Amino acid sequence: MGSIDLPKSPMVFHPTKRSAVGSRNSLAQESRDQQAEVDRLLEEEIDKVMNHISTKLPKEVLERLDVMGGLKEKLYNYFNQNVQNMVNRYLVTSEDELVKKTRNFIDREEMKVLTRYTPKEISTLLDEVGGMDRFNTGEIEKSIVNMYGHLQGHIQRGVNDLENLTNSLLRQKTDVGAFIRGENAYSVVKCSFKDNIQKPKTVTDVKLSVNILDSELISPIFHYQVTVEYLIKDLLSKHVMDQIDKEIENLKDERIDEGLEELNDSEIIFEKMKRVENYTDDDKENPKSNRYKFMAKKLMERLEGLRAEIDPEEFDQLNIRENLKNIVDIENIRNRGYNTAVNSITSILDTSKMGYQHIENLKNARELIIQEYEDTDYALLPDERYQVRLKYYDNAQLIEERKSYDVQLRSFEIEVQHLWDVLEMVYEDTKLFKRVTDYPDLAKIYKNKIRKKIKAKTGDPLYEDIDKVWDEISFVQPAETQVEKMNRTYMFEKDKVRKKLILMKDKLQEMYGFRYPVQRRVMEDRLDFLQKEFNRFEYLINPYHIQPGLLLDVDITSIKRKKATLDGMANVLNEFLHGVSKGFQDAAFASFSRRRSTVRDDIDQHFASVAEFEERQAEEEGGALPTPSKGQAYLDMLNDSADAGAAEVSTVVEEAPVSKPATTRKKSSAPKGLVDDAPKKKRGRGRPKKGSDGLKSL
Repeated sequence: MGSIDLPKSPMVFHPTKRSAVGSRNSLAQESRDQQAEVDRLLEEEIDKVMNHISTKLPKEVLERLDVMGGLKEKLYNYFNQNVQNMVNRYLVTSEDELVKKTRNFIDREEMKVLTRYTPKEISTLLDEVGGMDRFNTGEIEKSIVNMYGHLQGHIQRGVNDLENLTNSLLRQKTDVGAFIRGENAYSVVKCSFKDNIQKPKTVTDVKLSVNILDSELISPIFHYQVTVEYLIKDLLSKHVMDQIDKEIENLKDERIDEGLEELNDSEIIFEKMKRVENYTDDDKENPKSNRYKFMAKKLMERLEGLRAEIDPEEFDQLNIRENLKNIVDIENIRNRGYNTAVNSITSILDTSKMGYQHIENLKNARELIIQEYEDTDYALLPDERYQVRLKYYDNAQLIEERKSYDVQLRSFEIEVQHLWDVLEMVYEDTKLFKRVTDYPDLAKIYKNKIRKKIKAKTGDPLYEDIDKVWDEISFVQPAETQVEKMNRTYMFEKDKVRKKLILMKDKLQEMYGFRYPVQRRVMEDRLDFLQKEFNRFEYLINPYHIQPGLLLDVDITSIKRKKATLDGMANVLNEFLHGVSKGFQDAAFASFSRRRSTVRDDIDQHFASVAEFEERQAEEEGGALPTPSKGQAYLDMLNDSADAGAAEVSTVVEEAPVSKPATTRKKSSAPKGLVDDAPKKKRGRGRPKKGSDGLKSL
C-alpha cells in the first residue's frame, strides 16, 4: 500500500466519515461499536448520579423533582455531549498525527528504494560538486544525539529523584548520605546539620563543602592572571607525559611478546622516570636542550612575563608574542575549565527546578556566588533557601587563607580569656566576708593541717607546691609533630574555647540565680555575642583541610518535615560532580592485571603414585637413580610428628602415680636430607595436634 491509499485527513471534513476532520469515527476503532461503548459508560455514570441525588435529597424535594423523567434526560444529554466532544477530539487528533507520521515514513522508505536505482553519473556529479563535506548527515546526526542526550538527562534526573527519595524513606532520617553518593564521598570536606537559631524545632541548617582537586578536574582550571608561558609549559608537560605513557605501553607489549613477566607498579614508575630526560632538561640556557624539543627557546623567551592582557600602547598585531598569545586565546585554555564549571552548575540548577534570583560571577577571581534570594537578612528570608559558592583555590591563596584563620582563632582565644578573667574577678568580689564559698576556700583553710599531719609523715610535697599541668577545662594536649604543624586542625583549641563559654554561662547562673544586676547583664551580652560569632566561625571551612582545586560550598536551610531544598540540591550536587570531576582513581587498582607470575601450571594439581613421580624425575635427570619423592617426605614428616605426639602422651602418663615405662621416640624412616627439606615444626613439646593419629593411619 502506498502513501496514496491512506486518506489525507486534514483535507477531508465530515461528521461520520472515518478519520476526517470533525468526525466521530476513527480508523483505529476498526470493528468496535463506539456508540454502544459510550452509551454503556453514560448510563452507568447517570445511574450513579441519580442514586446519589435520591439518597441525599429530602423526600419532599424528590417529590417535586421529575426524577424519573426530565432530570435524567438532561443529565444524559449533558454527559453525552461533553464525553463525545472529548473523545472525538482525542481520537481524531491522535489518529491524524499517526496517519501523517505513517505517510511520511512510507514516503521516506520509497525514496530510499529509489536511491538504489540512481544512476552512477548523478551520484558522481553530486560528489564532485559538493563533496563529502556538503552532502552529509552530520548536522542531523548531531541534532539526534543532542535530543537523545537531553532525553537521557531528564530520565537520569528522574531516576536520581526516585533514588534519593527511596533512600531517605529507608533511612527514616536526613544525613550526609542524602547528598553525596559513594563514588564521590571522598570529596566531602565538611558536612554539618544543625538546628536553625531562630526556628530550632522546625528548620534545619546544612553546611556542605566539596573539594575537587586539580588532578580530578576533567577540564583543568587556571587563574585569569596566570602567564601565557605557564599555560604553554603546562601543555608541553602533558604532552611529555602522554609520550612517556605510550612508550611504557609499547614496553609492556614487548615484554608480553617475549614471554617475560609483566612490570609491577614500582617498576612502571621507575621506567617512566628514566624516560623523562629524553624529553626535557634543566639546562634553560642551551637552545639545543631537550626542554626545547617541542618549542624553540626563542619562542619561549618571547612569552616570558606575558599575562592575560597586554598594554594597549605596546600592542602590535604583527609581533610574534601577540600572535603566540592569540593562538592560546583562540583555544580558550585560560577560561575553558572555569567556564565549564559555571555553565554546568547553572544549567543543572535551572533544569532541576532550583532557580535563583541573585548571581555574582567574579570571573577574574574565579569565584561564583549563587543565592536563591537576593536579600541577605535571614530574618526576612523563607525557611526553604540555599546559597552556593564555587571558588578555585591555588596554593598561594590557601596559604593566605590559613594565615587569616590562625589570626582569627587566636583573637577568639584572647577575647574569651579576657571575659573569663573579668568573670573570675567579679566572682572573687562576691566572696568577700564569706569564709567558705567553693573548694579552693576550703582547701586553703586546711592547708596547714594537711602539711603537719599528712605530708610530714609521708614526705610528699604539698599540693600547692606541685606544678599543675591540667587546667581542668581540657585534657592535656600532646606535643605537636611536623604533621600537626603543617596541617593544623585546631580541634583542641576550639574545644577549649567552647568549654570555657559553657562554664562561664553556668557560673553566671550559679552566682546570680534569678537576680539581674548590671554586671550580669553586661557579661551575658558579651558572652552571647562571643558565642554567636564563634559558632559562625566554627561553621566555616578550615583552610588547612582544603587542597588546591575547586571548592563547592553550599549552605542550605530547609524545613524538617518537607526537605524540598535538601532533596533538590542532592540531585544538583551529584550531577555537577559527575560532569566536572573524573573522580578519585587508585592507580594500583586501575593498573592491576593478572600477571604471568600468578598464572602457574601447578595450580591444577592431581595426586600420583610415588613410583610414577620417581620414574618421571629419573627421566628428567637423564637416567639417574630415583630419589624419594617430596610427597613421601611430607607424609613421613607428618607420621614423625604423630609419633612424637604419642611419645609425649606416654611421657605424661609416666609422671602419674601409677605409670608404665615410657615408649621411646620412633625415628623417621625418611632419609635425613628429605626431612630437612620439609617445613620445620616444633616437636616433643605441647600436646599432639588434632588429627595427627588420623594422618599416621593414612
